[in-house]
Parts: sequence; structure tokens; C-alpha cells
Amino acid sequence: MLLLKRLLQKCRRWRLGRELLKSRIAEHIWEQVTQDVNVIARLSTADRHRLRQLSSRFLAHKALVGEGGMELDDYQRALIASQACLLILNLGLEYYNGWVEVIVYPAAFVVAHQQADAAGVVHRVSHGLEGEAWGRGPVILSWDDIKPRLGAPRGHGVNVVLHEFAHKLDMLNGSANGMPPLHPSMHPQQWSHDFSAAYERMLHQVQTGHYGRIDPYAVESPAEFFAVVTEFFFERPALLQQELPAVYTRLTEFYRQNPPGK
Repeated sequence: MLLLKRLLQKCRRWRLGRELLKSRIAEHIWEQVTQDVNVIARLSTADRHRLRQLSSRFLAHKALVGEGGMELDDYQRALIASQACLLILNLGLEYYNGWVEVIVYPAAFVVAHQQADAAGVVHRVSHGLEGEAWGRGPVILSWDDIKPRLGAPRGHGVNVVLHEFAHKLDMLNGSANGMPPLHPSMHPQQWSHDFSAAYERMLHQVQTGHYGRIDPYAVESPAEFFAVVTEFFFERPALLQQELPAVYTRLTEFYRQNPPGK
């Protein structure tokens, strides 16, 4: 058994080495990504090294493709992969199993769906999106909303890549409902209590116009709440800990991280 275990470990190291050799993010590109993405720049040297390796493996397993005239270069792929993998830095690439494609449009893309009005008449409705995640399908992103810039489309703390990949994690145990598959050491009742209480309190604050600094889009649904607080967990951890301390604690347990930064 010991010999078999060592053989399996050797095979795994060989496979990982092949993946990294095939798709390792070049040093100069990684340095640029680190400069452009604050949540990565704040990581320790050791964690940035691990994130580079994980992001390289992500690129070996996933197809990042441009649509609508978009042609992705190595920098853009690394920028997306690094932020997607930040969520699973201490979880593992297997958390993104079951799908293969990330589709990137140059700008907000239009989605059409049918919607019934109060009289029961069905209308075809179209609207633009910054990003979208499908259960067993692709993650769809708008480059205009994820490219590095001063500030962000909806204010500091917003990160569309983190948001959409949080939805992917939420969908691992079915439809997105604000509760991803928890670790055995975590208690679902505690998660439900803390997230429900925070959601209801914030919903009341938004309805009365007295909400704090967390993006009010969070109260669109429990699924959006989880995705938005994930953005703030990594982008503005001190703010999230101050405004929603119980939610912050649950996220440290799920992501197995305690992000640095303000």
C-alpha cells in the first residue's frame, strides 16, 4: 500500500508538472497582473506563488474564448484566471470541475428572455449584463467591466470575476441559493441563520434608504447576496467584517482564507 501511495503521488506530481509546463503564466505577464489587481498584490509572496501555479493549471483545463469580435491575449487570460482562482486558492481546482468554458465579450452583452406582465401577456425582454454564470455551462464576462481601471463600474469593492465565479461555487450543489456546499466542519444551520439575518436586515435598510456601504444589489436574492459579499470579502475585507461580522466569519470558514487589506 505504501509503495502504491508513493507511485500515485509521483504520478500526480508528474501530471501537475506537465500542466504547468504547458500553460505556465509567463513571469512578465504575472508581474503585470499583480500590479493591476489589488486583491492579488496584497497577498503574501508565498500565496501569490501558489495562485500563479493554480491559475496556470486553470488555463490548462479551461477554454477562455472571445466572442463579439473579442480576441483574448495571454495577459487577459491570466487576469481572469488569477481572480477566478483566488476564490479556490485553499479549496482546489476540483471546485471548478464539470464545465470548461469562459466566454468574454468586449462589453456588456445582451440577454433576451420572456416575461409575463400582470395581465398574463408574455413579452420578450432584452437587457445588458456585465457577467453571467450557468450551472453546468460557461461563465460569461464583459471585458469592459473586468479590465483594470481606476475605480470600478459600481464603485470600489465590486469585482465581476469574483462575483460570477462565486455563483459557480454556489451552484455546485444545485441551483444558486446562497449556500455553496459547506465543509464537514461547518454547520449549515449557523450559515443559514447568519446569512438570512444579514440579508433581511440589509433588505430592510435598502427598502428604507438607510443601507451602508455594501452594494445594495446584494438584496436582489440570496444568491446575489452570497456573490456580492464574496466580492467584498476579497476586495474590502475590513469593511465587510465591520458591517457584517457574522457573514465575514462564515466566509473565512468556507474559503479557508482571511484576506489581507482594508
